[in-house]
Amino acid sequence: MAKKTIRDIQVKGKKVLIRVDFNVPLKNGEISDENRIVQALPTIEYILEQGGRAIVFSHLGRVKDESDKADNSLEVVAKRLSVLLNKKVNFVPVTRGKVLEDAVNQLQDGEILMFENTRFEDLKGKKESKNDPELGKYWASLGDVFVNDAFGTAHRDAASNVGIASNIKDCVAGFLLEKEINFIGGTLENPKRPFVAILGGAKVSDKIEVIKNLLKVADKVLIGGGMAYTFFKAQGYEIGNSLLEADKIDLAKELLELGKGKIVLGDDVITAKTFDPESEKNVRNITSIPADEMGMDIGPRTIALFETYIATAKTVIWNGPLGVFEFPRFAEGTRSIAQSITEIKDQATTIIGGGDSAAAVIQFGLAEGFTHISTGGGASLEYLEGKLLPGIECVDNK
Repeated sequence: MAKKTIRDIQVKGKKVLIRVDFNVPLKNGEISDENRIVQALPTIEYILEQGGRAIVFSHLGRVKDESDKADNSLEVVAKRLSVLLNKKVNFVPVTRGKVLEDAVNQLQDGEILMFENTRFEDLKGKKESKNDPELGKYWASLGDVFVNDAFGTAHRDAASNVGIASNIKDCVAGFLLEKEINFIGGTLENPKRPFVAILGGAKVSDKIEVIKNLLKVADKVLIGGGMAYTFFKAQGYEIGNSLLEADKIDLAKELLELGKGKIVLGDDVITAKTFDPESEKNVRNITSIPADEMGMDIGPRTIALFETYIATAKTVIWNGPLGVFEFPRFAEGTRSIAQSITEIKDQATTIIGGGDSAAAVIQFGLAEGFTHISTGGGASLEYLEGKLLPGIECVDNK
């Protein structure tokens, strides 16, 4: 069902609440990856250009007690946003109260403020995360309209998305949320074929429902990464010290049967004796993994096999790295597959489903070669599972 976007409402002179996902990684107090900020810029810039009064807010990190507040303040993000917008962003270091209300009421058309980390409210009893009715109503009272542009939290029923939406007349999607809906949701509903899904990451258990849903709509599901070894074990192969979910072997057998030839695993892997960036790497057929070695990456024949499916694809969705890409020696599988996907960009819709696979392609400098890189980790997974996401459902329908 089509959702309303900021194009469908007038924002000039209005106080516009904008829920963004600025949960960016910080290292020594500095932002180490600003992708989520950059992705939100079109929405914020549009509202400011249209004469809206922007009130931007987000969560950041995990806030369990008062000691976590100093390391999870959004002030550093507000400063970076100011640079990217080339415009003053007034940072308000509270989540409610007279200081915030006065700052909101003093905003003029085309001006912007950001208030403090919404998860600071969780120190008062999980009020943000558990969608406290009073908190959602309070935040809604600060604005005239609500723009949800935080796909990364769309799978959460929180005060800062569903709570606000329940207490305000207009709730619309920003450009980023619209893109996520169109690319991931739209692709699953009506993909151009051949449709190839690529799944990696550590655990089968994290992707059970994703695999089941993709088997309904994809033409091929290519599986690599740590999760592949449970499937290899299910096929009767010895996998040495490779990652294994022993309690999911029977499930892997069921999925292989359910897939009826759709699931592609490949037939060779890169192994090492220790989980170490300097460990000597070996190419092993899946029928001959030594007992004292562990799988670290997909092998060259598997890379070539996966590339044959990618080369003719019209739609590719990828979620999860295919090896330990953090170690350069074991990054070749993930890098090669990323590179091969960029080579079909002109003929296909190519989507990265957030999380570590997004981090990998950004690390490799290949981000520009994809049609869309999702800003959601858990949200992308649940969307790929076919679930209804609260942060999308709460947006007004057209």
